[in-house]
Amino acid sequence: MNNFELLLYFVCFASIGGAAFAMMWSNIQSINIEMRTPPKPRHPEAPKVGEEVMYVDISREKLERIYDKE
Repeated sequence: MNNFELLLYFVCFASIGGAAFAMMWSNIQSINIEMRTPPKPRHPEAPKVGEEVMYVDISREKLERIYDKE
């Protein structure tokens, strides 16, 4: 390896290390900001804990049975 390749290697290594540190730092800062803000209120029509919710089952087997009847 000549000196230029060695310099290029360390420049790339330092830039990747700096980018990784910057990304970790920004993630930690955003987590701290998120922890300081109060939680958002739930939607008034959202189901309460333990409350049953009506839903439509559109699994493949049920749809095939529906189309076979026609």
